[in-house]
This record gives sequence, C-alpha cells and structure tokens, in this order.
Amino acid sequence: MKLTRNFNGKRFAGLVVWAILGIAAPWQGRAAEVIYQLDPLPATGTVVVQLFNSADTFVDLRDPVKVVSIPAGGPMSGRIADLPAGEYALMAYQDVNGNGRLDKNFIGIPREPLGFSNRHWPQGPPSFARAAFRLESGDAPSFDIGLKPVFGRRGLLGVGAGVITQTSPYRGSQAVIVLPIPAISYIGDRVQIMGPAAQVGIVNRGAVSLAATVRYRLGAYRERDSSYLRGLGDRDDTALGGLALQAKLPAGVRVSAGYEHDLLNRVNGGGGHLRVGKAFQQKLLTLSPYLALNGLTAGLADYDYGVPADRAREGRPAYRPGAVMTEEAGMSLFVELPGSWRLILNGSVTHLPSELTDSPIVDRAQVFGCFGAVNRLF
Repeated sequence: MKLTRNFNGKRFAGLVVWAILGIAAPWQGRAAEVIYQLDPLPATGTVVVQLFNSADTFVDLRDPVKVVSIPAGGPMSGRIADLPAGEYALMAYQDVNGNGRLDKNFIGIPREPLGFSNRHWPQGPPSFARAAFRLESGDAPSFDIGLKPVFGRRGLLGVGAGVITQTSPYRGSQAVIVLPIPAISYIGDRVQIMGPAAQVGIVNRGAVSLAATVRYRLGAYRERDSSYLRGLGDRDDTALGGLALQAKLPAGVRVSAGYEHDLLNRVNGGGGHLRVGKAFQQKLLTLSPYLALNGLTAGLADYDYGVPADRAREGRPAYRPGAVMTEEAGMSLFVELPGSWRLILNGSVTHLPSELTDSPIVDRAQVFGCFGAVNRLF
C-alpha cells in the first residue's frame, strides 16, 4: 500500500522565509554594549556606574538611562549590554555614605568621588560633548574610569580678569558703567566665590538648600552723567548681603528666592528676588536662561530713582517712589577653554515698571547688564 501526501506550497515558502531570517538575525541589528573598567576600584563604599544619552540630563547628572551598582570588593570591570545605537556618556561615582545617591553641595556640585568616560574632567558643569561616544549596532567600546573628588583637600581656586557693565536709564545720560575687576573664584564644599558674588551654604537637604549671600552692587549713576542728575549727588557702590533659599525641581529646573540688604548703609534698603532657571548644553556651551522678579524696598527705589524735595528744581520736580517689582530676563554662558581656562558670561535685561519710569530723571524702561570673566582653575 503506497501512501501519498499533498505538497503544501504556502507552508514550504513560509518555512524557507523563517529559515532565512533565522540565519540573518545574528548578523543584523545586533545590540551594542559598553565595557567599563574602574581604575582603581575603591576599597569601601558602593560604586555606581550610570549611562546617559542626553546632554539635557547629563549637565546636572540626573535621570540616567542605565544604572549598575558594584559593591565594595566587587569586580573592577563590567558591561552594560543591549543598547540601541546612539550617543552616550558614562559617569561613575563612589557612594561613600551608602545613601543610594550622588551627594551634592548646596549649589549642585558633587561631593563624592566620581569620574567620566573619555577621561573627561569638567572645569564647571560636566560636558556631554567631551564625555560622549557614539555607538553603532554591534559596537563594544571599553572605557577606563578613574574616581576622584571634585574639591580635593582645599577646594578649587581660580584667578583671571573680568568686567562688569551696565547701561543707564536716566534722562539725558548716554553713560555705560564699565568696571574691570579681578575674576578670583573659589569653589568648596560650602563656599562659592565668583567675581562680584559669594555664597556660603548653611543648610543642605538634597533638593533644598539655604545659603548666606553677599554681592557687590554698582552705584546707579554719577551726577555728571546728565544735566538732569546734577545736584543729586553720586550714587555709591555698596555690598548687599542676605539669605537665599534654593530648590532643585524635576527636569533640572532651579528656583531661588532671597533677600539682600545694604551692608554698608549707603542705599537705605535692599532687594529681594524670585528666580527660575534651567541649564542646557549645545556642544561645548552650557547655557542657563532664567527669569526673575526683583523687589526693591522703598528706600532703595528712592535712592536710585527718586528726587528729594530739597533737590527739586524746574523740570525736575520732587518724586518719591515706593517699593516696586522689576522684571528681569537673562542668560549665563559657560565655555571650557584649553589649559583649565574657563569663559563665563552673564547678560541680563531688567524692565522698569511705571512707578520708576514716571520719575523725572528716568526716560528708559530697560537696563542692560553684563558680567564677563576669563578664569583659570588651579
């Protein structure tokens, strides 16, 4: 008895297709991986290796796409597998106190030893462009990462030169204040000094911190700047000091609120601020735009924009503004330069409300300011 079986063409074709795909699969679309080597592996504390794929998150070291934890005494090398093609950067840190996070000081600088791919060591915010590498399907690059503290034993000292500039809103004045200054900087665990401003951390609770602040303030005008100002006397430079509460919000947004008063009793008042900003990176540039509301006490507003009754004259009547709020928009720019040099720029425009532009000595509603410095870290 002879058995016969009908040939199924569709089934046969399907088996052929699956066979071809099975053979080709290992050669197409292979996922990439990254191999890391810790040099040396710390004897204590967990080491955490983090992988980033975005300059937006790398700039403040948040929201990594992959995390690997290595206990004390664990392997010095490892791999992060199954990665799609793309651009990445590695960061590793030693969790010294075992709290499961990278501890930072009150301004957001890491306090625990860390290191980056490509042996990148930042002179300011970490640069994704300098630490990044490109992965294609099937790639398996290897990176040595050494861990070291940011501050060292004595903090980071920098020297350089800078300049402060500010335009005049006063009637008949074309003056622009230009003040060269030494750009001396210091960054430590609790202290930050950069040119005309300094902060000292008081309380740091991770996402929220409180700092004491001091800042050099330019005098608003010299009476020789305009005929409308003659007889009013020069407005003196001074130092403002106070407190600032700073908070780090999701998506890298930072909020600061504070008040500073005249420490030298020259302007008879002070000012407060509420500021919101966020850092971005574009190649080697770190950009930090911000918006702020600035409050001036009645004494400070009167000192800068008022006309005392005993100094009034024809065409310049007495005027005394009260406490006011001004609006400010600005942008900070940071660039790493060769040889541990840094370029720092901060430009702003402040809009004056009608309570100030109604003054007989004011005829412009905008004040432009800039601070620029070239600074070298040691």
